[in-house]
Amino acid sequence: MRLKGKTALITGGTLGIGKATAKLFVDQGADVFICGRNEEVGKKAAEELGCTYHRVDVSDRQVVQVWVDDVVGKTGKVDILINNAGITRDGLLVKVKEGELVKQLAEEDFDLVVSVNLKGTFNCTQAVAPYMIKQGSGSIINTSSVVGLDGNFGQTGYVATKAGIVGMTKVWAREFGRFNVRVNAIAPGSIQTEILESMPEKFLTELKKHQPLGRFGQPEEIAYANLFLASDEASFVSGATLRVDGALVLGT
Repeated sequence: MRLKGKTALITGGTLGIGKATAKLFVDQGADVFICGRNEEVGKKAAEELGCTYHRVDVSDRQVVQVWVDDVVGKTGKVDILINNAGITRDGLLVKVKEGELVKQLAEEDFDLVVSVNLKGTFNCTQAVAPYMIKQGSGSIINTSSVVGLDGNFGQTGYVATKAGIVGMTKVWAREFGRFNVRVNAIAPGSIQTEILESMPEKFLTELKKHQPLGRFGQPEEIAYANLFLASDEASFVSGATLRVDGALVLGT
């Protein structure tokens, strides 16, 4: 019961890594509140996990604030924030054939990824931080990615947001440290989630060749990393980005 008595907010907590983290946190004694945009999926997940679901679009600052205020109104505090919500809209920046431009990455796709992944992290942290500062404690964990550290072919928007999250993590760790609020990031590699499972088998076979451990990670393996950073065991860990990627080798 490493999180007994703690209140945890998890964005994107209805599927994949977020759902696995919510399950583990509930098992470890936390009062867990998850959010997502699909109400049917969210309610089903909350019933299954024994936590509370709210329909929240993290890119909407006002909606985020209402959610955070509601949770604090019910519990009186917020101890943990997991900024896990994220989307992808992949594509080459420019596609050229025989020297001629044939396609570009759509501006609306780039903007959407930024609004959810980067601005969503900004919105949720800004809403939660005053409560944590007032109570003099808290742990914020942002979900980046190994591609935010290494880059990746065809992922301009996604990589930009995940690299930005690493940068914001370092800034906030400095800004909030004097209030005993820790801020860290997790950088997952290839994890067996719904997104990975939707990719072509040929691509997955090639991707697995770059995994020294010979397999993809499981959502629960990221959840345990989140648990460590959220717990008092990580009381002197702040401003860090923890790779959980099985020594993935990208770009080779």
